[in-house]
Amino acid sequence: MSLALIILIIIVVAYDYLNGMNDSGNIVASMVSSRSLSLRSALLLAAVFEFIGPLVLGTAVAKTIGSGLVDPAVIDLRILYAAVLGAITWNLGTQFLGFPSSSSHALLGGIIGAVAVSAGIKTINFAGVLKILIVLLTSPLLGFLFSYLIMKLLFYISRNATPKFNNVFKFLQIPSSIFLAVSHGGNDAQKSMGIIVIGLITCGTQSAFSIPLWVMLLCSFALALGILTGGMKIMKTLGSKVFKVKPIHGFGIQFSSALVIFSAALIGSPVSTTHVVSSSVIGAGSSVGLNKVRWGTVTDIILSWVLTLPLSALIAIVFYYGIRYINL
Repeated sequence: MSLALIILIIIVVAYDYLNGMNDSGNIVASMVSSRSLSLRSALLLAAVFEFIGPLVLGTAVAKTIGSGLVDPAVIDLRILYAAVLGAITWNLGTQFLGFPSSSSHALLGGIIGAVAVSAGIKTINFAGVLKILIVLLTSPLLGFLFSYLIMKLLFYISRNATPKFNNVFKFLQIPSSIFLAVSHGGNDAQKSMGIIVIGLITCGTQSAFSIPLWVMLLCSFALALGILTGGMKIMKTLGSKVFKVKPIHGFGIQFSSALVIFSAALIGSPVSTTHVVSSSVIGAGSSVGLNKVRWGTVTDIILSWVLTLPLSALIAIVFYYGIRYINL
């Protein structure tokens, strides 16, 4: 491997780690806020099953990232550097502010921005981008809907239960959190795998798009490590600033989120865990009553969603112009 390729792999692994840090709050927020598990136990449980996720769900999402967005023939290391650095910069900014933001949108924006200024807009596969955007935009709506309906069903089932019935949902949050962690790991780690494989092909290290085992293990480990060490500000936003989460809500949020993310991974569609979990939290709060949701916080979350793709694209463009004359 060339030094430039090794540096790319390091940058992608850093993105994967920060992705885990960014999403750890999303994964464990409802479980910790409802006091079903301690923060340390919840993070450890999530990290273990995040690592397992990509090994279970295959590599369909990685192939979408690797060949469904742009013409692979126009990709070079400068584009990949700029795209990933743009996504990293945006993620760091939103983590600092405590706003749930999509690493998927940031990476997509970074790729589109870098390719547009280097090879021209015509090299972007707009049909593929549109397909991904449709899934990215509809998945939060499905998260909201599933969460709302599941919560209504849970309320009906437990309508005559005593407060002690909450202990049942505290226990049920363990398997639902495992389901969510496997789903998230199986979707998000593949995005980094796709970028690394593009780099391997670009440098001639590999001739066809397939995911080597070492790439799968490296990206899975980086994501799991990020989960283990991240996300307090975002966890507080989703766990208490949208509405007060109890064990019954936590189970509904985790199960509905995992259902959407798991399904998307199976069909090879990258989705934003942040958007799906955030919308599931809003759906659960709305099922209790619209007045229970802190809509000011929801507005801030939606604003960060809207800004992520264009601003990460802009940041990637700045990075590309900064490195385009470097001989890689």
